[in-house]
Amino acid sequence: MMNRSRISKALICALILSTTVTVSLGKEPVGKVKNILLIMSDDLKASGLSAYGNTICRTPNIDRLAKSGMVFERAYCQGLACSPSRPSMLRSIYPKSNATAPTIGEHLQKHGMHTARVGKIFHMPVPHAQLDSSNGRDVAECWTERYNTKTAETFSPGLYRLLNSDIVTRRIEGRDAKGPNRMWATVETDKEDGSDQADYMVATKAVELLRERKKAGKPFFLGVGFVRPHFPMVQPKKFFDMYPQEKMKIPPQIAGDLDDIPPAGRGPDGKGLNKMEQSRRRMWQAYYGSVTFMDEQLGKVLDELERLGLRDSTAIVFTTDHGYHLGEHGFWQKANLHEEVVRVPLIISAPGIKPGRTSSLVELVDLYPTWTDLLELPIPKGLHGKSLEPILRNPNAKVRDTALSIHNRAGGGLRSARWHYMNYAGKGEELYDMIKDPDQYTNVVSDSKYAAILKKARAQYKDRMAAAK
Repeated sequence: MMNRSRISKALICALILSTTVTVSLGKEPVGKVKNILLIMSDDLKASGLSAYGNTICRTPNIDRLAKSGMVFERAYCQGLACSPSRPSMLRSIYPKSNATAPTIGEHLQKHGMHTARVGKIFHMPVPHAQLDSSNGRDVAECWTERYNTKTAETFSPGLYRLLNSDIVTRRIEGRDAKGPNRMWATVETDKEDGSDQADYMVATKAVELLRERKKAGKPFFLGVGFVRPHFPMVQPKKFFDMYPQEKMKIPPQIAGDLDDIPPAGRGPDGKGLNKMEQSRRRMWQAYYGSVTFMDEQLGKVLDELERLGLRDSTAIVFTTDHGYHLGEHGFWQKANLHEEVVRVPLIISAPGIKPGRTSSLVELVDLYPTWTDLLELPIPKGLHGKSLEPILRNPNAKVRDTALSIHNRAGGGLRSARWHYMNYAGKGEELYDMIKDPDQYTNVVSDSKYAAILKKARAQYKDRMAAAK
């Protein structure tokens, strides 16, 4: 018969063994990132989100992601349109650079990760690629598997408007899907749940892929690419009804506003929209409705990630390719260097990272090295980006003094905490005091009071552009 001492020792050993088995069979410890979930919107302006101060647009799912993650208040894109911005981010190489690097997917595959894409991650022309389910400029080598959608887009049954022409019709024939006015088209679709739209299909497939990844048990990188609010703004009527056009606040039109902006720095003028107040209001209505529709689809993906128990091992990154103008300064769309275009939303929610906000300057090229750091993998040589992990650990940390954006045609822009400088390669310059003039109404490039700042900005811009080649 064992004495009490022997019984005590046996119980202690049993408890230790039991605890060890429980830990080994349990889920990954909180704080260990095994997977990356990249969620991209398209043409999404930071100022359109409540996480960035907007009081009108409803985005409950982006809001809950923001509450659980780090919100980057000063994140900037490197390309001013889809095509240069997306490959730049996914290779961490500046647009127009001669440098080369593997895509993030190729790099992660070499380290045993499964990579998958559904929807638009690399560039796909909208609505062209959705109409024919083509790959656009996607890079096949980046993905273990990839999936597209096929939808009617502009030709979806419902009320069609061409806002710069006052065309309103329910007829399918004659709608502008690929022509010069396609960017001013909206459709209030008849299908109430939006299941005939690309973003609904993307969310549905993403949920399916998450279930497959859970079952497989292999670390994954999943890119979920929504196309809204990219034009044409097509979504169920209820999303338009959320934002009555007569209540939409539109940017003011100020006489002489463009006098100090060089022609090379001006954005598209809307092809008549600037003279049509009701149409401008309808553009904001459609844009907000499109964002809210996208947000609803995003929620389905987040819900499934949590239901599957993958939240504690997955870093979620939400961003876009660039911002958008909706009549600010009379500009529309993208492809220029002003704040509404180059500033983008960026939220990173990862296990072990405390929620917060940071005003540190960051670039989209910084995401690639950040992902590799979070996964504790080596970073390939030659990347232009810098890991944002120090900022994720401490929102007051800084990895950059400036953020660089490359103009589609020539030149580029440089954003510091105080000023924003733009250089058009011999065709003019702009300089804005972002503390006194955050909406960029007064170009102070010729103001002698800013001579020292201009000199510094020019020097830093020259150095940054040289390093970006």
